[in-house]
Order: sequence, then C-alpha cells, then structure tokens
Amino acid sequence: MSTNQLNIGLFGFGVVGKGLYDVLHSTPTLQSSIKKICIKNASKKRSIAPENFTTEAAVLLNDTNINVIVELIDDADAAFEIVKTALQNGKAVVSANKKMIAEHFEELLALQEKHNTPFLYEASCCASMPIIRNLEEYYDNDLLQSIRGIINGSTNFILSKIFDEQLEFNAALLLAQQLGFAESNPKLDIGGFDAANKLAILLAHSFGVVAKTNAFIFNGIENISLNDAVVAKEKHYAIKLVANAQKLANGKLAAFVLPQFVAETDDLYHVKNEFNAVTTESTFSDKHFFKGKGAGAFPTASAVLSDISALRYDYKYEYKKIHHQTDTVLSNDFYLKVFVSVDEIAKLNKEDFEWIEEWHNELNFSWLTGVIHADKLFNTDWWKQAGVSLILYPDAIIENIDYKKISKRSLELAGVV
Repeated sequence: MSTNQLNIGLFGFGVVGKGLYDVLHSTPTLQSSIKKICIKNASKKRSIAPENFTTEAAVLLNDTNINVIVELIDDADAAFEIVKTALQNGKAVVSANKKMIAEHFEELLALQEKHNTPFLYEASCCASMPIIRNLEEYYDNDLLQSIRGIINGSTNFILSKIFDEQLEFNAALLLAQQLGFAESNPKLDIGGFDAANKLAILLAHSFGVVAKTNAFIFNGIENISLNDAVVAKEKHYAIKLVANAQKLANGKLAAFVLPQFVAETDDLYHVKNEFNAVTTESTFSDKHFFKGKGAGAFPTASAVLSDISALRYDYKYEYKKIHHQTDTVLSNDFYLKVFVSVDEIAKLNKEDFEWIEEWHNELNFSWLTGVIHADKLFNTDWWKQAGVSLILYPDAIIENIDYKKISKRSLELAGVV
C-alpha cells in the first residue's frame, strides 16, 4: 500500500491506544496521523479534545481517506467484525488482539488473500519483542526444532513477586493490575488463556500449524502457592509459565502451555517481572534467545508502531510455512515429568501416572514427582481444579519410557500398587 501518508482510524483508546497516540506524536518522520478514534463510552473524560472521537465504527470503516485501521479493543468478537470489514474495504489492518486472531485465524488468512490486504499483528505476541516477523523471515528456510518461552508478562510478574518477595498470589495479582500489566479480565492471564492464544498464533508462524487453543494442553498459574515456591527454591529452580512447541522424533509436534520449574542454567530463569522471552532452536542456526517487555502501554505501542511503519513498504506476512505445509501435526503421544501438589489427597488421580518417583505426604500440602502421558492430561481436568498444582520439570518431555528404570518400591510408597 505505497503511499506518502498513512491516515489511521484507531479503535480503542485504553492503555495501548493512548500509548500509541503519544508515540505517534513523538515520531513525526513516520508521516502518519490518527484521523479518528472510535471509542465505546463517549461520556468518559479523556486527555484530548472530544472532536477526535466517535462511537460509530462506520465513520472509520467507510472513510475512503483512512487507509489503515488499528484495532486495539479488548472485545474479541467486536474486533473480528471491525477487522473483517476493514479488510473487505481494502484497508490495511494492524491489531494487538491475540484472542480474536487465535479464534479466527483461518478466516483472517482467507480474507487477506481474497482482498489482497495486509493484516499485521506483531503486538499480539510478546508486546515489544519482534518474534512474529523473525519467525516469518529469519526462519524462513532454516527448519525450526522448537520454540519455548515466557509469553505472558502478567503471569511472569506475579510469579516473580511470589518467588522473590514471598507475596501471596492475590496480593501479587492486585499489584499487577495496579501497574496495568494484567488484562481487564485477569482470568485471561492467570488461567493461561492469553498465553495459549499467543502460542496458537506462534504455531502458525513457526511450524505452519493452524490450530485453536482447544487442540493442545494449557493451564495457568492460579493454583501456584508459596509452598510450591519453597519446594522450587530447595531444588534451585524458579517457576515460570512456559509455552512450548517441540518437534518429536516421529516428526509430529508437541505443544502446551504449563507452569514449569526452570533451572538456573536456563536463560528463562533470569527473565523476571513483566518481561517476555523466547528461545528458538533450529537445524542450522542452533539456539537464539529473544527478550523484551511483554506488557505495558509503550512496549505494546512500539510493536504496533513497527507494524504501521512496515506498511509503508508494502510489508505483509507471506505465511510460507502454512502454504508449503508438509505433514506437521499436533500430537499428545509423549510423556511429561511433573510435580503435582495438592491440599487434599482425594484430589489426586494417581492412576493417571505411569510411575511416581517421589511422594511427600504432609498436612494440607502433599506432593509427588512422576511421569504422566500427555494424552491423560489432555483428556482429564482433575489437575486443573482448585487446590491442585501441576508443574513441569525442566526436561519435561519424555518420548519413550524405559520401564526398567521404574521403581516398584516408589509405586508402593505412593499407594499405587
């Protein structure tokens, strides 16, 4: 969309929308301006003049002088209608709405191709960290073996406060909300939904796998307790909510988002507070480590700004890995080494475990270390209930079990046999 001037119609003037407005006004060389802002509540007092706003989406979507729509609202259904109409009207679109993109990926892909209009969304994954464009461009031909990282700044902030400052979960969550790091609905963050939406998007750009969040295992950090943090420290681990996608020996793909013990030697161990980080491993370039702020007004606005700037040279995602798809598919045919703590023994489904290595039974806090088949986690939810915490070990994925190493005595101690 070569043009000397980018005329922007902005949807949403919350934390990120206001951040983008401020950033654009400090970068005049971009030759872009916000022509109109669509908001939901006209009576709310704002820091700029009322004539900049409208409550009618059509004012922006039907204005032929507006050639870029920037969508920054938190309603995924409304956001999809905005983006769909904009693409149909031949307008380029920039969005940060990971839930909307993850839920409608196939439809959005088809709209881009049908109307030959770019749709960019770097800010939807990891805010200021340029991961999507790197997956699209740098790893174009270099075959990825895995991507693994912390992709939700809110949960990382909360876990940092629990781990480093011994805050209780609710106190850490409240602090995250006060600082503007948590979503308007904190359940999206702490329940793992936000990270799962981001992983769904990253799967498409890294492995060419288009999948919704119900196709892989995920959970959040709601049940992580101070007791879990104490055990982690004893083992010289930190606890992080980690997204993981890894090629298995059979060529299929393991993908999940779960809390994980992270060793001191792991780059992710040192990623604290609202920062995000992703480690990629590929056939030729080996490992790369990306780190950046994953929450907040200006970090997210910077990614939106980068997408707006990219439109000046007609950039669009080519989705090469999707279009040249081989046979990469998601699979739950692997094992995971896990730590499970419970506040009541009755909540523990020991029968789902292949074997149990350690078993500690204490008053109001019992825990075990064991191995469980991923398909068991995918098809049950006992491990998601209140009072149950499931955390992966650092080398979580086990593709094949050597039954010779299983200790029958450990099973007897756990009451399994």
